[in-house]
Amino acid sequence: MTELIVRFVRFCRRYAVLVVLFYFALAGCSIWLAAHRLSVDTNTDNLFAKTLPWRQDAMAFDREFPQFNNLLVAVVRGATPEESDETAAQLAKAMAADKKHFIDVSRPDADPFFRTEGLLLLDPNDLTKLLNSLMNAQPLLGPLAADPSARGLLNGVSLMAAGVRIQHADLTPYKPALDQLRKVLDDAADGHPTPLSWQNLLGSDVTQQPDNVRIVLTHPVLEEGSLEPGHAATRALERIRDNLPDVKSGRVRIDYTGSVALADVQFGALTKGIVWSTLGSLLLLALWLYLAMRSFRRIVPILITLLVGFALTVGFAALAIGTLNVISVAFAVLFIGLAVDFGIQYAVRMREMRMLHADIITAITEGARVSGTQIAVAAAATACGFLAFSPTSFVGVAELGTIAGVGMGIALVCTLSLLPALFSMFKPQRQGAELSLFFGPKMDVALHRHYKPVLIVFALLGVIGLYAGIRMPFDANPLNTQDPHSEPMRTLRSLADNPITNPFNINIMVPNLDAARVLSDKLSKLPEVSSVISAATFVPADQAASLDQLDQAQVLMLPSLDVDPSAPPVTPAALREAIADTHDAIVQANPEMPADSPLRGIDVALQKLAKSPDDRLMAMNAAVSRFLPTQLASLRDALDTKPVTLATLPESIKRDWVSPNGQVRIQVSPTVSEQDTQGLRRFVEAVQRIAPDAGGPAVTTIASADTIMHAFKQAAVLAIIAIAVVLLVVIRRLRDTGIVLVTLGMSALLTALLARMLGMEINYANIISLPLLLGVGVSFNVYFVMNWREGMRRFISSASARAVLFSALTTGTAFGSLALSHDLGMASMGRMLLISLVAVLLATFVFLPALLYAIKPPKQLSNTGH
Repeated sequence: MTELIVRFVRFCRRYAVLVVLFYFALAGCSIWLAAHRLSVDTNTDNLFAKTLPWRQDAMAFDREFPQFNNLLVAVVRGATPEESDETAAQLAKAMAADKKHFIDVSRPDADPFFRTEGLLLLDPNDLTKLLNSLMNAQPLLGPLAADPSARGLLNGVSLMAAGVRIQHADLTPYKPALDQLRKVLDDAADGHPTPLSWQNLLGSDVTQQPDNVRIVLTHPVLEEGSLEPGHAATRALERIRDNLPDVKSGRVRIDYTGSVALADVQFGALTKGIVWSTLGSLLLLALWLYLAMRSFRRIVPILITLLVGFALTVGFAALAIGTLNVISVAFAVLFIGLAVDFGIQYAVRMREMRMLHADIITAITEGARVSGTQIAVAAAATACGFLAFSPTSFVGVAELGTIAGVGMGIALVCTLSLLPALFSMFKPQRQGAELSLFFGPKMDVALHRHYKPVLIVFALLGVIGLYAGIRMPFDANPLNTQDPHSEPMRTLRSLADNPITNPFNINIMVPNLDAARVLSDKLSKLPEVSSVISAATFVPADQAASLDQLDQAQVLMLPSLDVDPSAPPVTPAALREAIADTHDAIVQANPEMPADSPLRGIDVALQKLAKSPDDRLMAMNAAVSRFLPTQLASLRDALDTKPVTLATLPESIKRDWVSPNGQVRIQVSPTVSEQDTQGLRRFVEAVQRIAPDAGGPAVTTIASADTIMHAFKQAAVLAIIAIAVVLLVVIRRLRDTGIVLVTLGMSALLTALLARMLGMEINYANIISLPLLLGVGVSFNVYFVMNWREGMRRFISSASARAVLFSALTTGTAFGSLALSHDLGMASMGRMLLISLVAVLLATFVFLPALLYAIKPPKQLSNTGH
């Protein structure tokens, strides 16, 4: 093998100009190919093979309910439910008019069905409580309908005070509503009028979501070929949002999230600061090369070889893969960080040969003779580490493994052909400086003298590392690799407690409503489940009793809800008169009122208002009556309920809960305590014990975690076997191969130990550190073991050690750029790679020399000394 490499290098050196021109032409073609054929897939679902059963189930569900895909979600939160409703309606109207950026717009929580049939969906006991509350409020509703203004409201408060005085009425149930009224009156008296929420006052918003949340859904127009395809639509949403009246006043806040926004933020983080980080990495790379080479005539050929090899690898990616994903885009950094090692190794050994041979041509050839086989073994081992992921179902890493694995082969060929050709053209000068590391001799002596305690310490560290590796947690939640401070992630987290918007629901398809009711009843009893919703939720099984209650309430209440159009106009004088009447009523009821009665606070606010100018009184009236007519109309509609059947269920509701082939969808939500990885697994397992065919985000999250771990184990076995075969073929000694593999194992255990000490977890992104650990660890170890086979007994003092150290620095620089990425997945990958690199260096520079000093060298080489 060595002679074959030497002949190849000699040929490339002899025809250097032609070789260089050939590579430049090939690199140009590769760049052209990449520009026209290489794209990026922003859909993280495609990180896994479509042949996986759970992926097929997910795709089948997506085909039946396409409305849940590629969504941009606006989340509206107002100070009151009415302000949320009004602003959400304004937002939806403006977005629907913008056909350039939005395909469609919907408001699932504002469907007319909930306005007319919402009370029927309540549990009978809850319905009874609500109707009793409304009946108790009827004395207040009558004056309000007759006079829908602050004057009518104050008349109602006067009646409540009279009820306390005459009948000793208990106002405790009304305290929250009356406290709200007091605050509105106080704000108006201070010159800062705020709207009164009649939904809160009357407790009649049966569809109200937590925190006054309203949802606006849209399918944005996506820009093809962009890393952030929804960026333009999101900016359009922000412009519309910022111009809405209540948003300007600060009374309403609109945030956004959804799969489109999350993907945009993730890929935006990947590209954010990429230019400066790349330039910084290249400058550091050049610095390490200068410190290693001390000659620009050596550095420039290495950099040219690196860039040409990278261009060829990009061309291969365009030809063989075509589409990169959020993980495989990292091949660029990995290639630069690893391929530069081959150039450094060759250049350092060539420099060593140049100290022995005055002729540069001879030095180039002899450099290949002493380092070519070692570089080839290192490249083959590194490639094996990457290619081991190629057969797995974890497509994201499989594609990365394929590109990077082939890239290592490209880097090897370039190192043994283009680099010698460039060296023969640049003709670097002869250097006589010492090649060993300044700490090398002392460290060699110390390790030789104290190899036993060193090995004992590493054995203990290995045991602890084994325990740490076994206990290493795996974070299956892909959202945890997103920036938690980005708007889409903040918004999504704020919705996690809402079963409608929880990102980790389970979907189950059943044949009909009866099956949905039976299964929903079973699932709702699970402690891991917070809520169960299905089409049956909107078609109550026993409607007769609820309809009877609503019919009775309709007869009793509808007459008092009819607004009197002949009510006299509201004037400041009329308001002052109403304030005075209400004050008198409260004063008369004072002896019967408890000390904490909310009427006392209302009276104080009214006295402040009585002294206010007319414009403040009218502003108070506007604030109080702003949403009253709408609320009275909503109450009338809610009481006029009709029976609901699947046939009468509106299409706007049915399409989300009934598939085109008639199957009914059940949505199961976890409790808050079940939303970490282990909790989600308990949730999924509990639901699947009852419904084995369950799917949805929670199931795919756990299934993807299992797929990743299976790929991890499969790749580890394949990589170790392949690396062992490569080493046995080249080294041809079982013991020497074992030394490399033992050192590699120590690197892995130290990586696990360091990662746990730093509180890191395994996720779908940083798991790539496994093949890289195997590849880098083997390449570094091979240099030492093969030198030992040739009789070397000064390991840290050798030129190989210098090359390994500076290779590690250049590799660490590349990994460091990943660790500083704004994307948390890439950053976690970079940090894990840096930890792996530190572990490899510890094993290579400390453990391996100590181990080699403890083992008798091959007999035929035992008397050879370096």
